Amino acid sequence: MPALGEMLEKLNPWHRDDQPPPPPPLTPWAAGLLLVFYALIYVLPFYASSLTRPSPTLSRDAPSVIKARITSVTISCLICCLSTYLILTPGFPTGNNETGLSSNHVIHLMGFWPLAVVDSLRALLLTGLLFLGPLFLYFVVESGWRDWLHLDPLREIYSDWTAWRNLVAGPITEEILFRSASIPLMLASQTSINKTIFLTPIIFGISHVHHFYEFRLTNPQVPAKAAFARSIFQLAFTTLFGAYATFIFLRTGSLLAVCAVHTFCNSMGLPQVWGRVEPSGEGIVPVPVPTTGSLLSHGQTQTRRASVLWTVSYYLLLVGGAVGFYRNLWVLTEGGNSLVESGAFVSS
Repeated sequence: MPALGEMLEKLNPWHRDDQPPPPPPLTPWAAGLLLVFYALIYVLPFYASSLTRPSPTLSRDAPSVIKARITSVTISCLICCLSTYLILTPGFPTGNNETGLSSNHVIHLMGFWPLAVVDSLRALLLTGLLFLGPLFLYFVVESGWRDWLHLDPLREIYSDWTAWRNLVAGPITEEILFRSASIPLMLASQTSINKTIFLTPIIFGISHVHHFYEFRLTNPQVPAKAAFARSIFQLAFTTLFGAYATFIFLRTGSLLAVCAVHTFCNSMGLPQVWGRVEPSGEGIVPVPVPTTGSLLSHGQTQTRRASVLWTVSYYLLLVGGAVGFYRNLWVLTEGGNSLVESGAFVSS
């Protein structure tokens, strides 16, 4: 009889084979609350133990604190990734039904596979365009290429715990938590692409606000207003980077890509946007302009001319790189591993 009923149903002229799409496994609000919960899981353990909690006599840069915190965030990442996987895979109850995605689909949404090595290199090249000026400053003006001939920067990463945290452990764990474990929840909840890109990074930025407390704790001599301004600035650029990393993650579908971009940006820091360029490596170094009638030695004249040439070249590359970044933003992030269709960025 069920077969006969199905046949009669199909004979109905108003019958449609298309079934309504299943409801999303969770709502946008639920996904957002999970993201906040993930951020708390990442940060709060830092203050639950004397091994990870900074004090006036124990800096967050102390090797013992860095080691303990790396262990803590690794556990947090495992918990959050497992939670996302269980929420999105079949058989896990979500609301009044049991909807879910295939395991392979979830692994792809989390950016674990495929690695998308070529897409990652293209994303790294795109990011490098923004830093053409700083790269010129490091490799040419400061002769940084000599350090790379001996692989000194790589040795520093493995010998210095602060460098290891900033360039390896930090980028990897933050991208696993705030991209791999978080973005699939937003996609599964059918949150718009624009909201996913521009709102979720706010949680990523807020997760860095605790640095204000740690900075004040270990630098009490710095005025509170200056420390607060420092934290607001940090919140702004971490949120901006979070939006960019989310865009890269959605376009490439690769955890490797966002980890590489994050490490590169951490290694470069913020570009110099004013002042003369000097090979001292100490940032902005003012070069006095001689008054009429003053005498300069030949060496001083050559140095000043080189400084002017370096400065002009630096800012031309900085602006040119920004233009190149803008023009290639979509081209260098186009690939077959994207988590969403290209049209979704326009329609949302």
